[in-house]
Amino acid sequence: MRVAVKGRNISVTETLEQYATKKIERIRKFFDDDHSVSRAEVELIHERNPSIPEPEIAEATLFINGAVLKAREASVDMYASIDRMSDKLERQVRRYRGRQLDRWQGQRKRHAAAVEAAISTVEEEEQYTGARIVRTKQFQMKPMSPEEAALQMELLDHAFFVFTNADTGEINVVYRRRDDNYGLIEPAR
Repeated sequence: MRVAVKGRNISVTETLEQYATKKIERIRKFFDDDHSVSRAEVELIHERNPSIPEPEIAEATLFINGAVLKAREASVDMYASIDRMSDKLERQVRRYRGRQLDRWQGQRKRHAAAVEAAISTVEEEEQYTGARIVRTKQFQMKPMSPEEAALQMELLDHAFFVFTNADTGEINVVYRRRDDNYGLIEPAR
């Protein structure tokens, strides 16, 4: 993530820039990859008007996969403004990620319902026509952990994933259970 810090009516010292950058980069923990948040812009402003009780303002804009999140906070101290702004931004990112995950889980449930309907239709057809292999796939299986396989399955949006277990060297299957957890099938020893 690229973080650009600029100032208006204030000279941005290296310490101030590092502090603002460190606070903004804390939001990385909410994302699995570094490409989700493409950039962040921070503007530090000092209001010269003496009638403004909190003249030190920190603004941030995050660009996340096409979405834009903004936060603005003011106080009498620039470091306090940055702290409050980063806390506000963190709350917005949590809310944004929560909505993304809710949407993703809803899609998974709809997908699971569609898969179950397709399976029941296929089972009904098999009763009348008998089962037959209609498609064959071949692919390379690189060794990985069951957790990596579950992640790969989610990325591919499949109901199961066949892989070579890196610990045992045997073929395993990870699958999504109806309770939205995962199952692992291993050969008996």
